[in-house]
Order: sequence, then structure tokens, then C-alpha cells
Amino acid sequence: MEEIIFPNQIRMYRRLRGRSMQELADHLGVSLSAISKIEKGYRRVDQEQLVRVAEFLDCPLQELFVNEQNSQQEIVQAWRREQERRNKINEKSGLKTLGAGLRQIRNEKNLTLIEVAESADMTLSVYHRIEMGQREVSDKEFKNIAKAIKMSPEELRDEIKSLDERGMLEEIIQRNDAKYKLLSTPRGAIASFGNVAPDGMKISVFGAAGKDGDIIVDFEEEVKKVQRPIQLYNKKDAYAINLCTRRLGSLLPTRSVLFVDPQEVVSVGDIAVYFVSESEAKVVSIREDDEGRLYGIRWNPEEKIALGNDDLQNVHKVVFISL
Repeated sequence: MEEIIFPNQIRMYRRLRGRSMQELADHLGVSLSAISKIEKGYRRVDQEQLVRVAEFLDCPLQELFVNEQNSQQEIVQAWRREQERRNKINEKSGLKTLGAGLRQIRNEKNLTLIEVAESADMTLSVYHRIEMGQREVSDKEFKNIAKAIKMSPEELRDEIKSLDERGMLEEIIQRNDAKYKLLSTPRGAIASFGNVAPDGMKISVFGAAGKDGDIIVDFEEEVKKVQRPIQLYNKKDAYAINLCTRRLGSLLPTRSVLFVDPQEVVSVGDIAVYFVSESEAKVVSIREDDEGRLYGIRWNPEEKIALGNDDLQNVHKVVFISL
């Protein structure tokens, strides 16, 4: 799942529970410095890490997010100033043009984010941030990207310049800005129904409680319609699932809705809906074993679910969660 930066109450809950930064770092498998940056809202985290933080601190997931109703406005303001500073740096350095150019060329060559990231020896999240215009690129990284796209560095630079001069990147930059603005709200990637498409843009919600924490999904019987999140504009195959299972414990309220894009490729750290049959699904967190094979895991009780190559086509990525 795509990584986010957000102002949070992790430090408050950690202190309330009497846990140290080192304990949280050990739980997540990251450095002490990383925890400090996460608590300040300066380091990106993915959805699985958020779930694990909430588990560790024994608090509902939504309580980790700062919002307009709580009293910690200095956290929100400090975080917003940091995002504004980064945006100004990006604009001055032309990173938005670079990212938009890379996305346009990658699409023209019918390459996926994962294909380019792997060929360029980058993580998916790092390369995605480059295309979003939110990360600087070293000379070595640029050469690796050019090689992954099967162009020389000089050819890649010239092509991006040409696309920019022809005005072909402006629309991509505007879309990236809109998406970044959505992810840069204090609620982050897990939000209320405030961050939605205009009226009339609806998406169907399915799902009823099944046995052992599974969800019964009958695509001919929608439960309701809700407004479509911005990142699912023009995604005709997208749908939503009622979180009518306790296999995620109390981390998410039962009224939560999972927005799913079956065309997105799942990767480690994603939350996904795995269809074990035509109408029965499991909500899982995607993990990777020592041999690089993906599997799913869910909790309460913990259960490891093997995912063979044939199973992956039935694993649909959760791209947005509404509380």
C-alpha cells in the first residue's frame, strides 16, 4: 500500500502506555531515528506499519491521527509548514516535471511501476515518490531509471524536456498535485468521507459477515452506495467492502469501508481482499517469506494464508480505507 506522511498522536499514546521509543522501534524493525521522524510526521509509513503501531499501543487505529477536533493544533501546524517547505523545494528543483515525464514515458512503453522500480534497483515506494515529484534523484538513480526504461540518460533527459515544451506534462502534474494534496491532509490515507469525489460519483459497497471472520461478497446484491474517493476516479472496476469482520481486532471500527481496486498489483505491506471462492473473501495483510513468495496473514487468531501464483489473480488491493 502506498506510504503516507501524517501528523500523529503516536508519541502521546506511547508515553501513555509507558512504552519507550526503542521498544516501538524493535516492534516495527526500524531504527530509533526512524521512530523519532515517524512521531514528528516527517517519515513515511505504510498501512501495515500503522496497524502494527496500533496493536503495540493497544489503541484504535483512527486515534493515531490528528484531526481538527483535538487540541494538538501545534502538531498540525508544524506538519503543514514542513509539507509547504518540501513542496517549495520540489517546485524549484523541477522534480514535478521530472516525475511527470517519467510517468508519461513509462506509460508509453507499457511498463508498470513495479517493473521499472525493480529494474532500477529501487523499492516501489521510492520510485513512486519520484514519479509523484516528491523525491530528489541522484545521478546514479537517474541512470538506473533510464536503463530500466531502455533509454540512455541523455535520451531520457531530452525526451522529458521535449514533453514539457509540448505541454504534455501539465495534466499529469495537476493529477499528482491533487493526489498529493489528498495524502497530505492531517487525516492521511485513512480518512473520513470528507475526501471524496463530487456529488453523483458513487461506488457500490458489498459484504456481509461470514464464518471464521470471512466476508460474503455477492456482487449482485450491493449493501449501499457511497461517494467515490478521488484516487478511484475513472476506475470502473473498483468496488468497496464493508469491514464486517473482527479478524483485524479493534484496530478499525466495524463501520469502516475498504475501497478496492482489483487492477492494482499487490505488494508487501498492502492490505488486500483475497477471494477464496466466487463469493467468499478474507481480508489479509500481504507479507513475503524468505524465498520471496507472497502470503497473507490475519489476526485474532493469527493465521498464515499461502498464496500461489494462481491465487494472486484473486487478491485485490485495498487502496483506501474510510473510517
